[in-house]
Amino acid sequence: MDSRPRNASDTPAPPAIGSFVALGDSFTEGMSDLMPDGTYRGWADLLATRLAARTEGFRYANLAVRGKLIGQIAKEQVDVAAAMGADLVTLVGGLNDVLRPGCDMGRVCGLLEESVARLAPNCGHLVLMRSPGRRGPVLERYRARMEQLFDFIDSLAEEHGALVVDLYGCEALGDPRLWADDRLHLTAEGHRRVAEAVWQRLGHEAESDWHAALPPAVLPGWYARRVADLRFTRSHLLPWIGRRLTGRSSGDGLAPKRPDLAPLNPAPDRERYRPAGPAAD
Repeated sequence: MDSRPRNASDTPAPPAIGSFVALGDSFTEGMSDLMPDGTYRGWADLLATRLAARTEGFRYANLAVRGKLIGQIAKEQVDVAAAMGADLVTLVGGLNDVLRPGCDMGRVCGLLEESVARLAPNCGHLVLMRSPGRRGPVLERYRARMEQLFDFIDSLAEEHGALVVDLYGCEALGDPRLWADDRLHLTAEGHRRVAEAVWQRLGHEAESDWHAALPPAVLPGWYARRVADLRFTRSHLLPWIGRRLTGRSSGDGLAPKRPDLAPLNPAPDRERYRPAGPAAD
């Protein structure tokens, strides 16, 4: 699926959005768009900033917490978001389940269906996503499950009148340079592109080409690649495996960064969510 409109009739008029609630896991929390204070910004915060600039009194909540499975999102976030009655709700979840060896795809799809059915009638506009995937062995190993999930998301969107942003179909977002050292989360530039993708899917005029390929890469030598692989294994892969084996999550004990549907207009928020420029490489 290509989310770029083929002609003017495919582009909806930008809806009036005075409130926005984001649900999900680390992707929507903003990892790994790291801020100087050690917190994460991410595509949802960047999108909220753009929307706030268009609407006086704009309000924003971000309920996403890293590591959450779709069952946890459904239990902890969906009813809270539905009660807020926001103009815009985004729901991105299920990929943490898909990346687990014993994933029950029937259960994942069932929980997604329940979540969408609860949210769709309680918000102005519901946006779902086909999540991006970093090119490499992890994507290839789980590609079949991911595509099964994304096909189901497409069918849910059609049934409930939701919009779908197809990040998975964007070749540029598979470029390893748009992914952090942990190889699971987008960089600041990756998040900037996702914010632009959602912005355009809502019917707003493009401010940049989020599909644009990065400049040709200079491939590191064999030794440098092995050092990077070892660093990744030690710093990210082994801790991730350890959490899976012990039933722990990176989000255990963490609260959402914006649990309330509150105004996004104080000066600290404006500075924090100021969009970064396009990456140089």
